[in-house]
Amino acid sequence: MANYSRSLFVLSLVLVFMNINLALGATASVTYTVTSLGANPDGKTDSTKAFLSAWAKACVSAKPAVIYVPVGRFLLRKSVFNGPCKNSAITFQIAGTLVAPSDYRVIGNAGNWLFFEHVNGVTISGGILDGQGTGLWDCKASGKGCPKGATTLGFSNSNNIVMNGVSSLNSQMFHIVINGCHNVKMLGVKVSASGNSPNTDGIHVQMSTSVTILNSKIATGDDCVSIGPGTSNLWIENVACGPGHGISIGSLGKEQEEVGVQNVTVKTVTFTGTQNGVRIKSWGRPSTGFARNILFQHAVMVNVKNPIVIDQNYCPDEKRCPGQESGVQISDIMYQDIHGTSATEVAVKFDCSSKYPCNKITLEDVKLTYKNQAAEASCSHAGGTAEGTVQPTSCL
Repeated sequence: MANYSRSLFVLSLVLVFMNINLALGATASVTYTVTSLGANPDGKTDSTKAFLSAWAKACVSAKPAVIYVPVGRFLLRKSVFNGPCKNSAITFQIAGTLVAPSDYRVIGNAGNWLFFEHVNGVTISGGILDGQGTGLWDCKASGKGCPKGATTLGFSNSNNIVMNGVSSLNSQMFHIVINGCHNVKMLGVKVSASGNSPNTDGIHVQMSTSVTILNSKIATGDDCVSIGPGTSNLWIENVACGPGHGISIGSLGKEQEEVGVQNVTVKTVTFTGTQNGVRIKSWGRPSTGFARNILFQHAVMVNVKNPIVIDQNYCPDEKRCPGQESGVQISDIMYQDIHGTSATEVAVKFDCSSKYPCNKITLEDVKLTYKNQAAEASCSHAGGTAEGTVQPTSCL
């Protein structure tokens, strides 16, 4: 009987270990190294085919997959990484640099350079994405006919995305765009472009929910972060911005029928030498759009032209909107613990719609100075309250 019991015990142990091994086998990842598939790290040979081949293999794998990019410079043309895939855990592990073509015309009208669509559970870890956009910026500055430019990295209609330690350098246009996505985490992202580079927004989010941007450093020629229609549950924390145009909600209200922006938190941010600090802007024309439940908290302004601004009369080149009022409704906006220096006399400016005035704006513990003196505040069609110490004196 003792031998029988011992045999049952041993058999049970064997079955347990078999199940553990099966489970480990099921979750063990497979790795595809792009150089093994023909990619060349010389920065001159087109490696697009090898990268797309690695993606195709990873995408059909039933197991989690790693696409490994070793040290070196890899030249890529427009690359589209399509889903859905058989697994929901594909990691791009990038030790090297991905380089766009030096001739900006090659991808200048492509819309996106590196583009992920209909994917789930994709992680991009490390690496430098070099958009080589300086030639296009020069073309635009000269006033010649130039292509619009490509976004460096785009995600569309995708879920459960992670970007960790990714650097974007000299994008032709926007650096990173999140469109129609859910549950996106961006950690330790670094964006770098000249302060006079045109339309090079650092991170643009639209039509997306549950996006988090943490511990990132953005220096560029347009908005550090721009927040478009249809964004909700966005969390931005510990971000350094400058040079650039600040963190902007908008522009909203470009379309008459438009979804709004809500539940946005921007906290522990530093703006250095930027055109704006925290900004909300909307077109001066009819729209169903809105911005509500927004918190700007723990912000430091260092020589910022417009530290706190709401502009509801945005009308580039005075086309398609003169004489009209913005239909975008702005409410429940909290500015809390915002300190520093303004580069202009008016540090707080609320220029709201006369048809739909801003309401429920709260200023709490705000101290902004101009040339070591108290700055000024300007309000038009704005209502709300001031709490604690507020300088400049509230005009709400």
